[in-house]
Amino acid sequence: MRGWRSVLAPLGAIGIALVALGLLLLLLGADPLRALGALMGGAFGDRNALENTLLRMCPLLLVGLGVALAFRCGVWNIGGEGQLYLGALAASALATRVLPDAPALLLLPLVVLGGALAGALWGGIAAALRVGRGVSEVLSTILLNFVALLLVAYAVHGPLQEASGAYPQSDLFPLAAQLGLLPGTGRVHSGLVLALLLPAALWFGLFRTAAGLRLRAVGLAPEAARYAGIRPERELVRVLLISGGLAGLAGALEVSGVTGRLFENLSSGYGFTAIAVALLARLHPLGVLPAAAFFAALSTGSGAMQRVAAVPAVTVQLLEALVILISASFALPRRTD
Repeated sequence: MRGWRSVLAPLGAIGIALVALGLLLLLLGADPLRALGALMGGAFGDRNALENTLLRMCPLLLVGLGVALAFRCGVWNIGGEGQLYLGALAASALATRVLPDAPALLLLPLVVLGGALAGALWGGIAAALRVGRGVSEVLSTILLNFVALLLVAYAVHGPLQEASGAYPQSDLFPLAAQLGLLPGTGRVHSGLVLALLLPAALWFGLFRTAAGLRLRAVGLAPEAARYAGIRPERELVRVLLISGGLAGLAGALEVSGVTGRLFENLSSGYGFTAIAVALLARLHPLGVLPAAAFFAALSTGSGAMQRVAAVPAVTVQLLEALVILISASFALPRRTD
């Protein structure tokens, strides 16, 4: 029953939120069936819509996995957005300035790996502040988001700006540093395959290894874990490095597989939406995949809903908030008094 509850609770949250949204649309004089049909059509209605949804799902999936893993350990990593930007920045620097003439077989792996390492190091700063100085990771990761965005802004206006100097963006990545497309698609890059494999890999590591047991033990009862010989500080550092690395990987895949260059406002809030993805998935790695697909579909379908049904696209944000609110209420323990 516990396993079924973990599956049915998110589905129930989505269903209740959709009903509540439908009632609200009725009160506003809109046709809820037409609006939701337009939303689904905008997300999955044709090949272009489906590819847009998959492209948005990829970073949400990767950052969401990192957030879920950190929260499982009792570490509140709110810095996925900044870690994503650092990954994109490092990947762009490697592709356009440091290694543009590297052999093709080495350049792309180094670009992707460099992005992941940069995200891990950015998460490591928050870990060092927490372990060394007692600074809350909530505060440090939030503030590091702003630092990362400003670093990207500085880079594209300065050392990484394109050679022509016409726009605040980097040069286009060399072909050897760009991810190939999946067969039969026009825009979906091959990095999506890696993203789709990671939920199962993290599930195995979290629930079938001693390292995963230590991580979960710290999240459930840090003092009891310490009594059992587990060092919570070590687990905190480890989980922030992994979480940041996943977000950095998302940034590297975004610039090497989607945009082909670095610029400001690269992310449409993926790092923050990923927190909602992890919460809807109830912090389970396998649940992050459908949760990421759900939020990606909402994002891509909102424009079609506004065009077809004359329902403002911001209504999707209301739906997202309702889903998270209801999902969180399902997770709260019941009072017995």
